[in-house]
Amino acid sequence: MDYRKESLKKHKEWRGKIEIKPRVEVDGKDALSLAYTPGVAEPCLAIKDNPELSFELTRRWNTVAVITDGTAILGLGDIGPEAGMPVMEGKAALFKAFGGVDAVPLCLHTKDSEEIVKTIKIISGSFGGINLEDIAAPRCFEIEKRLIEELDIPVFHDDQHGTAIVVGAALLNALKLAEKAIETIKVVVNGPGAAGTAIAKFLISLGVRHMRVCGIDGILSPNDETLNPSQHELAVLTNPENERGNLSDALKGADVFIGVSVGNIVTPAMIASMNSKPIVFALANPVPEITPEKAKEGGAYIVGTGSSEYPNQINNVLVFPGLFRGALDARSKISEAMMVASCKAIAQSAGEISVDHLLPLAYEKAAHERVAKAVFEAASRRR
Repeated sequence: MDYRKESLKKHKEWRGKIEIKPRVEVDGKDALSLAYTPGVAEPCLAIKDNPELSFELTRRWNTVAVITDGTAILGLGDIGPEAGMPVMEGKAALFKAFGGVDAVPLCLHTKDSEEIVKTIKIISGSFGGINLEDIAAPRCFEIEKRLIEELDIPVFHDDQHGTAIVVGAALLNALKLAEKAIETIKVVVNGPGAAGTAIAKFLISLGVRHMRVCGIDGILSPNDETLNPSQHELAVLTNPENERGNLSDALKGADVFIGVSVGNIVTPAMIASMNSKPIVFALANPVPEITPEKAKEGGAYIVGTGSSEYPNQINNVLVFPGLFRGALDARSKISEAMMVASCKAIAQSAGEISVDHLLPLAYEKAAHERVAKAVFEAASRRR
């Protein structure tokens, strides 16, 4: 199937992938008086006296805003908020299908970080959680940081942490097959944007001790004055020895390559220079850093991509529905412990793993339920 052509056809038929339906009948005088005026005044007054009751007396407890400014839509880049709406609607449909979460897409006509933060804070009383989506780096880091600090509901930038969590799950299972310990492997992450930064930090929290992060000019170095603040932080974290070199240099003797950058920048020879049983996650979309065929040609033991066209699709669809389900049920902001719990739950949901089967399929509802349960339990342990 030509998915792009068929998808455009279907979107014309669907005229939107989500809709709002009432949860109550308003088919008579009493029903109308209970759901609306005059009866509705009573819950309004109760919430006036205690705003926390909005989680009990309205649908707020189960509603998440999916918010973008349209600056980093899929692999398409800055295409604008309206053009991002099909992605946000799709995200909302997945929230409902796999987590039972009501999600509302909101596409903002501003690239000003302060305006985005202010707007989200103003509307936050209508939602139980905020899912940031497809906001370009490095602004996404500051926006998320501010909102986490200033709101009392879960805030999650899926392009950062959703990607990091599912990459972590795939890596845990790949290391089992390769019979390697996470504390001893050498990891190379290429692409220090939103996803790459979050992946690097999350893998360190999982136990990775040896890592290099590469950008367009090669290995990030603490002494490189051209790095932006988030890149410099990564360089200090992962390269205290101030090692220099390009991506090819970094890959020599590495156990794991994780690409969240651009297509066709890794060669079979570069894979061949890696350690035994190299693990390659080439996640650039729509074209991976190296195709699975070429990676195997170079001796790759396990290959994952972001595409459904190949085995081992590494897709954050496995993360956000269950993560938010657990966080909403626990009425908890999202912690690192909750993210680690979701990562391990995804890995454990894969069943019998193999080099071509690292993760559960995105539409396996049991996997999402397991994630939600693990997140809820991790949140409960914090109390």
